[in-house]
Amino acid sequence: MPYPTIRIPFGPQHPYHIEPEYFMFEVDGERVIGVKPRIGYAHRGIEKATENRTFIQNLYLIERICGICSHAHTTCYTQAIEEILGAEIPPRARFIRTIIAELERIHNHYLWFGLASHEIGFDTLFMYLWRDREIVMDLLELVSGNRVHYAMNTIGGVRRDITPEIAEKIREGLDALEERMKYYKKIAMTEPTISKRTVGIGILKPKDAIALCAIGPTLRASGIKRDVRADDPYIAYDEIPFKVITYDGCDVISRLFVRCDEVFESVNIIRYAMDHLPEGKIRIRVPRRVPEGEAVSRVEAPRGELIHYVKTNGTTKPERYKIRSPTLGNIPSLCKMLVGEYIADIPAIMVGIDPCFSCTDRMTFVNVNNNKQWILSSEELRRYAIK
Repeated sequence: MPYPTIRIPFGPQHPYHIEPEYFMFEVDGERVIGVKPRIGYAHRGIEKATENRTFIQNLYLIERICGICSHAHTTCYTQAIEEILGAEIPPRARFIRTIIAELERIHNHYLWFGLASHEIGFDTLFMYLWRDREIVMDLLELVSGNRVHYAMNTIGGVRRDITPEIAEKIREGLDALEERMKYYKKIAMTEPTISKRTVGIGILKPKDAIALCAIGPTLRASGIKRDVRADDPYIAYDEIPFKVITYDGCDVISRLFVRCDEVFESVNIIRYAMDHLPEGKIRIRVPRRVPEGEAVSRVEAPRGELIHYVKTNGTTKPERYKIRSPTLGNIPSLCKMLVGEYIADIPAIMVGIDPCFSCTDRMTFVNVNNNKQWILSSEELRRYAIK
């Protein structure tokens, strides 16, 4: 007589991840046979809030969508506004935006590798990686004055320049980061603590990755060579040579190797950008009022393709703003990876997509009996949360 399957709730609060999110697992013994995600626990109403702020004020709001990908979000935002304005930023600003974008990618991948080590129980490696992550955070502070929200982008260019003295410090930091990542990749290739928890775990076949619209390192670890920086170049990526990293293992260890090698590529991109940094201005003046229009902007954030949409109406504020973050694009693939795996491997597989649920969450009020939808004001939403 077969045993009945069991449903196990995972979240919204769980030791695996500090952000709240909920998954309902259906298991047969120790095997996962079904997954149902439920997002919406960290909704912050940022899209709606942009409609009440000027384009300049929105720079600092958009930056706070994510603490790790803050520069990616403001790059996507400024590109969209500059497209509607018809503004072309100076070449030096494009290169500086690229340098910060790649420093941010290095920061993200060091942080992710540390978290992945923690999830598989290798906390010594986690502490070493986060110690070395301080190097890139110090470099970002040196350039921008901030370790997290750099506030480098503005509409029309960047707010701070990179002097020869700062460039020299960046080169020294890159040398250390490159050397340390070589060491950590060697550990990942030889240490059984890592291989036993990641090799052959969380398989996402190439046909499934394409069918489910996977993006970023998750997609590239399934052997699909797709990267916005190469496919649809923006800022200075059309002038800087680099390789799109892919692995064909389709498992968690392949996602780790993709990120390791992307750190090496980011180091090379930054060195090239600093060697070929154009002379001249770092920003241009742009009007406060943005003419009527629409724009879609996308960048390759550290977690994958990031998309912003803006509609303007000739005033100083957007009429509509929409954001598609990378994690939202990878949730269907994550559910596919989890089916057939052991319960004990759930955290390692989930961390493999480098989730950021605060970037992702949306919510809609729906009466399930009549499918009626409605919108709450901020005050009504506050009262609803308290109730």
